[in-house]
Amino acid sequence: MRPTTLAVAIAAALPALATAQATLPAVTVTASEGAAAAPYNPLVSSSATKGTAPLRDIPQTVNVVGPELIADQGARSLAEALQSVPGVTLNMGDGQRDQFVIRGFTAIGDNFLDGVRDDALYFRDLSNVERIEVLKGPAAVLYGRGSSGGIINRVSKLPTTQTLREVTVQFDTEGEKRISFDAAGALGTGGHSFRVTGAFEDSTGFRDESFLKREAFAPSVDLKLGQDTSLLLQLAHNRDRRPTDFGIPDNNGRPLNVDHKTYYGSGDAERDDMNSATMNTATATLSHRLNADWSLRNVLRYYDFKLDRNNTLYRTGTAYTQRNGRLFMQRTHGQVVRDEEGWFDQLELTQLATLAGMQHTLLYGVEVGSQDKGLDITNWVGIDRVPLLNPGGAVPPFRTTVPNSLTIDNRTTLENASLYVQDQIALGEHWKALIGVRYDDYRQKTTEPGKPDFERTDREWSPRAGIVWQPDAMQSYYASVSRSFQPSGEQFQLSASNVDADPEITTNHEIGAKWDFLGGALSAGASIFRLVRTDMKITDPVTRQTINAGEQRTDGLELSLVGRPAVGWQVSAGYAWLDSETVKSTATGGANFGTRRINVSFEGKEAALTPRHSGSLWVTRELGQGWSVGGGAHAQIHQFASPDNLVRLPGFVVFDAALLYRSKAYDLTFNLKNVFDREYWASAHGSSNGLNQPGAPRTLQATASFRF
Repeated sequence: MRPTTLAVAIAAALPALATAQATLPAVTVTASEGAAAAPYNPLVSSSATKGTAPLRDIPQTVNVVGPELIADQGARSLAEALQSVPGVTLNMGDGQRDQFVIRGFTAIGDNFLDGVRDDALYFRDLSNVERIEVLKGPAAVLYGRGSSGGIINRVSKLPTTQTLREVTVQFDTEGEKRISFDAAGALGTGGHSFRVTGAFEDSTGFRDESFLKREAFAPSVDLKLGQDTSLLLQLAHNRDRRPTDFGIPDNNGRPLNVDHKTYYGSGDAERDDMNSATMNTATATLSHRLNADWSLRNVLRYYDFKLDRNNTLYRTGTAYTQRNGRLFMQRTHGQVVRDEEGWFDQLELTQLATLAGMQHTLLYGVEVGSQDKGLDITNWVGIDRVPLLNPGGAVPPFRTTVPNSLTIDNRTTLENASLYVQDQIALGEHWKALIGVRYDDYRQKTTEPGKPDFERTDREWSPRAGIVWQPDAMQSYYASVSRSFQPSGEQFQLSASNVDADPEITTNHEIGAKWDFLGGALSAGASIFRLVRTDMKITDPVTRQTINAGEQRTDGLELSLVGRPAVGWQVSAGYAWLDSETVKSTATGGANFGTRRINVSFEGKEAALTPRHSGSLWVTRELGQGWSVGGGAHAQIHQFASPDNLVRLPGFVVFDAALLYRSKAYDLTFNLKNVFDREYWASAHGSSNGLNQPGAPRTLQATASFRF
């Protein structure tokens, strides 16, 4: 029998964290054959405090998707990995990037990698991802601007002295062909270590014209510079090429009833609609323990991002026309070129102290950063018209015409300097507190030839405060409030319409509970929250000037159950109830109903891509001799494609199943996704109608991992 205790489980998880500072007592873990696999529920998080706080000590919802769940579900993308996180829904991201909605608010700029902002617009590969942490609610106290609904932080695989050599191949019935590798081990005898991960993919998909060509490579070394000093060096290269797929238009308030394979872009997508994104990062992390109470950590990252996006899509906002009894839609062809580079530096000092009879873990931080973003957009607006129900692979004639809209050709610089302090306080045997505040000086400037420059500076305070009551080792109850700010433009360019607008402010009030059952093998969580974004930019109906008078709100409940309920069983379950509303707005949107175009106000409508009820369930059962079976479902009721609520995406339930074999030398995984071949709509644009993304049909995926 396994003498698992909560303390043992936390201690076992800590070495995987990049920022581990604490020295833990030695523990002894023994395991029976039936409990060989690691549980789905990591018990610590590095995102919530930038330290190693147990999840039960954090007065905020944190969902952690670990490597075991990612592997068992056969997740191949960030979108698939986050299906199990309640309150997170998918945005189609213009068919060229990862983009999500958290608790009813867009998180387009809220991606982080090992705690450092990663707001470039691309698809991330999972080959170097150890786990994914979703911190719910405003997180500006540690991460700065943005984060209305929360942040998504990917934690990288780290060097280890433990020898690891693994090669994984993956195929599926829709044409996936992928190989990845993961190697690690010691470098000499001084405690140095390395790790190299990578992946190559040349796949097709269920959509007409679809393909995916991807490469990822991420070497890293951990150098022990002394007993108390280490230097972690990480490089990462990601290149991703695929058609820019804007999905399927709608009519009469529903996505079109056409074959979900139907592609509405160019009939030669590889030539005309290619989206090519390259992201390179270099990171150096210096960690030094000054003495028993003080430690220092500095993270410096440089990144370079290039995007060449070509696309052909429905010209949003235009009415359909009728000819010979058939409806036609107008298309636009465009090219978007992004050329970015930037750097961030985070210097953090951690202090352990006893003040006024209470134990404190204090974090003092300084972050500075600079980003330079070039953007060039060229459009052939209204390049052609194609039949709405049968575009027939038409190729847009843009190559023989000149662009009729050079909409943007600018550069935007973003400069940020901030100070933050956080205190984790042990108030007594049963009470803990987490308080902090951050001050940001955020400067933006956009320049464009022949046009006036736009610039502004925002200085904002972002606080967080929470209290935790733990009557025993199993139960934890909390209340918290946190706030973030969303400056004009945020990570995009300034313009005449937003340069004079103050930042929008998001505030989250939350109460919740966390329970750790069976000595920490099974964790449950519940939270109730009100998330309000005020001072949203809207247009004054009289003066037509941009003013800060809009408001959006989400009231919600989230539940989760993750871990091992019994020997041989694993479960990951989540549910979210989100009651969202655009409370104040003068904005309007429209949709096509035949040849009529109807426009309505956003005010009083639900947030886009925010189903009121959604949830997921995944269960695996070990059968013995290395074999396991798994299965589950993710489901949601209807949601709206945009804030005007004119186009409704029906609800769905999609079932998945898996057969798994684990051994010392190799693993085999067979995932049958969408078992009953259900047709459903996975996502939409979120801001405009006419761009709806179908979900994948039934797909059998085979994965084999070999260790040597």
